[in-house]
Amino acid sequence: MGDRDAADDVAVQRLLRRLDRIGAALAADGRALALLGLGSVGLERDRLDRWSDLDFFVVVGPGAKGPMIEDLSWLTGVAPVAYAFRNTPDGYKLLYRDGVLCELAVFEPHELPGIPFAAGRVVWAQEGFDTTLLRPVRTAPAPPPVDVAWATGEALTALYVGLGRYHRGERLAAARLVQSHAVDRVLEIAASVEMPTAAPVDPFAPERRAERRLPLTAQHLATFVQGYDRTPQSARAVLGWLDEHVDVDPAMRAAVLALCAD
Repeated sequence: MGDRDAADDVAVQRLLRRLDRIGAALAADGRALALLGLGSVGLERDRLDRWSDLDFFVVVGPGAKGPMIEDLSWLTGVAPVAYAFRNTPDGYKLLYRDGVLCELAVFEPHELPGIPFAAGRVVWAQEGFDTTLLRPVRTAPAPPPVDVAWATGEALTALYVGLGRYHRGERLAAARLVQSHAVDRVLEIAASVEMPTAAPVDPFAPERRAERRLPLTAQHLATFVQGYDRTPQSARAVLGWLDEHVDVDPAMRAAVLALCAD
C-alpha cells in the first residue's frame, strides 16, 4: 500500500482493527444495519497511513438514529475516549486516548439518497441488509473545466485587494486572500499547466494531496504561503509564478508590484 514504513503498518493495522471492533459493537447493539468505511478506510486504502482517521457512516434502523447519537456507549465502549463533540446534527468527531480520531455520521436508510458522499467499503452489515442502499445516489459534482483567464483574474485581484488590506493593518484578512484564495486559483491553473499525477482529487477539499498531484507547482508552495507577516513576499511569489505560466495583464502586474514594494 504505497510507501508506508513499519510505523505506518502498525498504525494502519490499529486503525483497521478499531473499525472492525466498532462493527462488532454495532452488531452486538442490535440497532444498526451497516457500517460503511469512507475515504482512506473505504475504497482508498492505498493512502491509509499513521496520520489517517476513521471516517465512516453508521446506518441504523428506523427510529434508532436519535438514541444512538445521544448515547455513544456503542462507540465509547470500544476503547477509552479522550474527547468527543457533536459537529453536525448527524454525527460526531471523537478522539480515542490512543490517538485514533473518528469522524462519523449516523443515518437511517431513507436519508442516504439525499446525502452526497463518495462510494465506500462495507465494513459490516446485518445479515439480510440490502447493501446496495449504501451506494451513493448523490456524489460531489465534478469540478467544471478550469477557465484559466477567470482564475488568473481572480488570483490577480485577490493579490491586489489582499495587499491593500495588509497595508491597512488587516493582516489576517490579507493572508487569507493572498496565501489562500489566490493560491487556490494557482492550483486550478496548475492542473492545466502541468500533467497532474494519479493522486486522487478530493472533491470536497481540492487542496488535499496537492503536493503529490501537482509536484512541479508544489515546489513553489512554500514561497506562496510564507505566513502572517510575509504577505507581500508571498504575493510577489504568486505573481512571479503567474507571470511565468499565464498571460498577466501589465496594468495589474504593475499595481500588484507597487503594493509589494510599499
